[in-house]
Amino acid sequence: MNVDIEDSWKQQLSSEFDKPYFQKLTETVRREYATYTCYPPGRLIFNAFNLCPFDKVKVVIIGQDPYHEPSQAHGLSFSVCDGVAFPPSLQNIFKEIHADLGTDIPMSGNLTRWAQQGVLLLNATLTVRAHQANSHAAIGWQQFTDAAISRLASERSHLVFMLWGGFARSKKSMIPAEKHLVIESVHPSPLSANRGGWFGQHQFSRCNAYLESHNQTPIEW
Repeated sequence: MNVDIEDSWKQQLSSEFDKPYFQKLTETVRREYATYTCYPPGRLIFNAFNLCPFDKVKVVIIGQDPYHEPSQAHGLSFSVCDGVAFPPSLQNIFKEIHADLGTDIPMSGNLTRWAQQGVLLLNATLTVRAHQANSHAAIGWQQFTDAAISRLASERSHLVFMLWGGFARSKKSMIPAEKHLVIESVHPSPLSANRGGWFGQHQFSRCNAYLESHNQTPIEW
């Protein structure tokens, strides 16, 4: 099956593309996009992979599924297109980066600059029907993205996995703790973050310290 995805990822995940679940997933996604408004735009479904090749990944941030309102989703977890108001979770991410590292809160919520530095902004489900959160959660995407996480965890070393909230933390069993740094916290959404466990965790400075300790360039958050 011909999948328009970056070459190194195509090689790593080639065994997935011919499995029955992926063929069924592809048919379902095509049908959904033909019948309903879905996000992100079709050309950006694999944006996280295309901006961050397999051997360039330093950090993995796992989201649940894309934003489901117009002009928000562009294939990167927690990120929105230029000019779009920051969703509440992204506001809290930027607040914590500012508190942790002292950097200014950016003007844009577009996190492409993170992806280009090696941050894989991976939603577990890569598509969604407009206005219906988690509407594509059961169509097969998670088997595919779990395969991507497993390949990174097994084939690479000294990555930072940032697991925010119960859903992301459920992926922890795939990640060998002796090979990688796993940073866990509550989800940055206001409902979770305001109860405690998001602010003041110094996740971003801890991430960079780990990268530097393994001779990698830190992320400019």
